[in-house]
Amino acid sequence: MKISKLEQQVKDCQKCELYKSRNNIVLGGGEVKSKIMLVGEAPGAEEDRQGKVFVGASGKLLDKMLSSIGLDRSKVYITNILKCRPPSNRNPRASEKDACIEHLREQYRIIQPKIIVLLGGIACKAILEKDFSLMRSHGEVTERKGTYFIPTFHPSALLRNANLKPLAYQDLKILRDLIAKENIL
Repeated sequence: MKISKLEQQVKDCQKCELYKSRNNIVLGGGEVKSKIMLVGEAPGAEEDRQGKVFVGASGKLLDKMLSSIGLDRSKVYITNILKCRPPSNRNPRASEKDACIEHLREQYRIIQPKIIVLLGGIACKAILEKDFSLMRSHGEVTERKGTYFIPTFHPSALLRNANLKPLAYQDLKILRDLIAKENIL
């Protein structure tokens, strides 16, 4: 499947109630042939308004985070678990994550990343394990069927709690080193 076909499927999706309140779907963005995928939780208000991934305050911080290790957003693919914004930026419900996870799996099949950076606890719990503790296990690389997963803090969490920024930077250095080790980019 091509990303354009998946985008149309997501636009037509009515598997959960979020389609009723969205302005736009936010499938993802960046380099579709990248070996690096970043996965957050759900679009925010600005993302819903523009139909683009990570364009609000969290997106600006994410750009700075990537830049701190010599990466540019144009070199990676960025997406979320959910493709529609939950009302009032509330946490995604289990039924919404369940309804959207197949879209994420299809993105994975299309892009075939070698490294997936999980941004925040919701993404970690949806992909790694339901009782995942980000504070305990951030930066720990997990390998599954040839794909590496690196959990780190969501940029919005860093905006709310600057004390987490040094921990997130350590995680980004792990990403940088893994990129070099695997000769990606």
